[in-house]
Amino acid sequence: MKPTSINLSDLLPKNFDALLECKGVTFIKRTGEDSVRQVVVDVLCGNNLRASTEHLTRLRLGKLNAATFMVYLLGVQAVKEFGRTIPKMAFNTITGRASKSEKELCKWMIGLTKKGVQNILRDDEKQLEKYTESFAANLKVLAAETEMESGKLQCCVKYANGKESILDWHDMLSLFCTIGSQTLAIRGSEKSTYGKLFERLVLGSVLVALGFEQTIYPPKKTSKVFWLSSKIGEREADATLLVAPGQAVRFDLGFIGRGNPEITKDKVSRFERNLEINKQTYHSATCIIVDRVGEGSGLEEQAKRAGARVIQMSMSYWPIELAKWLSTKFEHESDVANCRPAELPALLKKKLAAVSFENFVQGLTVSESEDD
Repeated sequence: MKPTSINLSDLLPKNFDALLECKGVTFIKRTGEDSVRQVVVDVLCGNNLRASTEHLTRLRLGKLNAATFMVYLLGVQAVKEFGRTIPKMAFNTITGRASKSEKELCKWMIGLTKKGVQNILRDDEKQLEKYTESFAANLKVLAAETEMESGKLQCCVKYANGKESILDWHDMLSLFCTIGSQTLAIRGSEKSTYGKLFERLVLGSVLVALGFEQTIYPPKKTSKVFWLSSKIGEREADATLLVAPGQAVRFDLGFIGRGNPEITKDKVSRFERNLEINKQTYHSATCIIVDRVGEGSGLEEQAKRAGARVIQMSMSYWPIELAKWLSTKFEHESDVANCRPAELPALLKKKLAAVSFENFVQGLTVSESEDD
């Protein structure tokens, strides 16, 4: 395909890259500490993560949709029949040198997502040109048929400075296709995106609420400190807690429902019983935190045999259950252990009021690309 005269990078809003991919700290700043705190408290009180983050997803989608709309408005000003040049521009961008965000947008512009590349093109880039030509031809036919059925369209968008952008059916149908593919891609990424973020946010928050202090590895203190995401021994833990000298807990948190019991069972025995930190040996217990466990799975019995504990986040009082387990096993006292379930939300909000969530996600990159 011959190159077009338009450069997509000239049309992209400055915040487009940040909306697609950003570091965890940037996500916190963009979303706001108060919004993140509310989601964390919701999950700590037994609410489903996806239900609690739906408004964040809609917010991100709305901003991406608006940014994409601006690309089209600027495009029809810069290039005659912009909508008809999109397939060629998309092909040249995808196969050429361009930023990740430009390539991602161009896939959406020709109706593709990551899953679409896998399933429609079978991951064969040689099929892309043929697909793009077919897409362009079909869109042209669709625009002509729509004009015959609904009448000619000239959608005029006027700016405050007096400039105008005029879109016809071809432009509008191309925009609808892009927005639709974009929505599929972002929603397809939701599970892994929020899973990575809120595993740290939820674990860090519940441990702070129980009276522990976040530190870095290797720790200077030997008790009442924890750190997130570290590999000691054969397996990586989502959090490691030093309750007291010689006593540790390794945590694995996953937003896994009852449909994946085999994954949870594997985690029950994944960590070593003993680990060495700063040349000191710690006896380590295992705590697996999951969304919920199906009835009759036998997981509780298996966990007891392995010396582990399984806690379900679907229980509205699960931080209380965790606090009581730490009290029974390690004699760690926390007022959360004696809290009534109805009073838990208020207590958690109070304990997390001064927490900086950015500390929990330092170095974490959140990608908006779909799940593999």
